[in-house]
Amino acid sequence: MSTLALAARDTSTMLRRNLLHARRYPSLTLNLLLTPIMLLLLFVYIFGDTMSAGIGGGDRSDYIAYLVPGLLLMTIGSTTIGTAVSVSTDMTEGIIARFRTMAIHRGSVITGHVIGSVIQSVISVVLVGAVGVAIGFRSTDATAIEWLAAFGLLVLFALALTWIAVGMGMVSPNAEAASNNAMPLIFLPLISSTFVPVEQMPGWFQPIAEYQPFTPAIETLRGLLLGTEIGHNGWLALGWCLALATLGYFWSKAVFNRDPK
Repeated sequence: MSTLALAARDTSTMLRRNLLHARRYPSLTLNLLLTPIMLLLLFVYIFGDTMSAGIGGGDRSDYIAYLVPGLLLMTIGSTTIGTAVSVSTDMTEGIIARFRTMAIHRGSVITGHVIGSVIQSVISVVLVGAVGVAIGFRSTDATAIEWLAAFGLLVLFALALTWIAVGMGMVSPNAEAASNNAMPLIFLPLISSTFVPVEQMPGWFQPIAEYQPFTPAIETLRGLLLGTEIGHNGWLALGWCLALATLGYFWSKAVFNRDPK
């Protein structure tokens, strides 16, 4: 078999391994998935009328439309924390050392984690999106091309955050530390345009909220699904995704190829 065929075979095996782990131990994924769902229900049914009035909307349905795109991206950040924990567990419990002694493609171990995490992120986004639709979210003006672009953005963003989460997991001494190190993936959406527009934040804080990774991606997704202005956010979102994916890839590869102590 060629090197490419061997890499594809071993990656497929590692992907099945990670998906089986996720199926057999679903508690972590479910706990992380509950965070964006609970925030969605909380901000819609308890704060919805007040928040809608605050952003100039007419009623709660306007705020649902505003909120859901941000929470879809927050779902990706939440899901990838499980990836950091899973990678750290593999690194600290000896299975990676065992893989190093086997005749398998070295990169397949990391790639299996990444592909598995992206699949789980997409499934989680679909579930949160279904909850959003159930409580009133609608995207009637989006064309087929815009829906396709929105899906592509979600997958690319999931890929970028997953590579960062893999790097965090590899440098963490245990699963608990990996979970703590990956907390910015949930914290950053809270200080983005997920819940309120950036222009309604304190002036000194607006540049921080506007140019962090989540806000451009949220505004781009919101524009694609709701027909609002995207402006320069599309290019910023694409740039952040490529930068984070590249950084995470080389970081993870360097740590994985490092000789074990």
